[in-house]
Amino acid sequence: MQPNSNRFYHNYFSVMSVTSFNLSELIRPNIRNLKPYRSARDDFSEGILLDANENSLGSVVDSEKELNRYPDPLHNELRQKWADYRGVQQDNIFLGVGSDEPIDLLIRMTCRPGRDNIMITPPTYGMYKVAADVNDVAVKEVQLDSEFQPLPEQILNQVDENTRLLFLCSPNNPTGNLLDPDKVYPILKRFNGLVIIDEAYIDFSESPGWSSEIQSYPNLVVLQTLSKAFGLAGIRIGAALSSPELIGYMLRMKAPYNVNKLTASVALKAFDQPEKLRKMITQLNSERKRLENELQSLKQVKRVRPSDANFLLVHFTDALGTYQKLAENGVIVRYRGDQPGCDQALRITVGTPGENDRLISELKSIME
Repeated sequence: MQPNSNRFYHNYFSVMSVTSFNLSELIRPNIRNLKPYRSARDDFSEGILLDANENSLGSVVDSEKELNRYPDPLHNELRQKWADYRGVQQDNIFLGVGSDEPIDLLIRMTCRPGRDNIMITPPTYGMYKVAADVNDVAVKEVQLDSEFQPLPEQILNQVDENTRLLFLCSPNNPTGNLLDPDKVYPILKRFNGLVIIDEAYIDFSESPGWSSEIQSYPNLVVLQTLSKAFGLAGIRIGAALSSPELIGYMLRMKAPYNVNKLTASVALKAFDQPEKLRKMITQLNSERKRLENELQSLKQVKRVRPSDANFLLVHFTDALGTYQKLAENGVIVRYRGDQPGCDQALRITVGTPGENDRLISELKSIME
């Protein structure tokens, strides 16, 4: 590559309008031409089902869900519930095993192993890099600024003709802050690849999130999950929200029955509990504020970062030592002092009132 090529691509992307984005050019040719596996349940789900080699006698586990039968490959009822909740259409929704499945699919869909790359903005969620490494895809990095906001010009300066995806996390993990839309829009408008905004913690914030923008930006993908605010980490369900064209490619690539019946049935019930969800979010956010105030009063705490998530990033005088002493006493937090901008920091999940009291008590005892 010639010495001035980075400048060329920067100028190319700088003048490019989002209206010129062509998804089909970004998709790997083998994916564009992929003929998806057609499962038995794509054709029939009722009748005398002798088409899928299921156990016709039933299951060894008693259940009203007919667990001997394969699940719906698309779960359109759940897709519609999710779409209604976020104000989009059913064909804007892909359901996956947590957010990790969509992350992996997006990389495999667009990145040629050994040739293409993705962009991440540390400190951020670690699975973006892991998924890229698994798929032999290079990772470019532009660190967030001192307030954990993206740097659009630096990001756009670093992308090249092989940069397919940019992963952003808002509220960010492990820092807890929302990304400033004024720092995100320039990237959406000028980057001719997919901008993926991970909203795992969006329900704890007052922001409406980015779901509504998928109609305006064909290169935008929003990742969501029921693991956090909905309290359903154990069932492993997530979603990607984007254009129908992109969702169509993801549906081609996924395993035929990636979301099981038990997961789907619980997820459906979750969307029928809006009042309980609201109360849980309100209580956790209230505890987050109380915990923030309590932590700030401790001598070994240097700074508590503002948060729009269900956790706090807290800087200590001795983060690793504090982490180890808490663990010895049965209070488990996450050490993040090895992440950029997170010197001497622990990530602390907001617990129940009693758990938060115990945390503060243990921290005070460490000081003695």
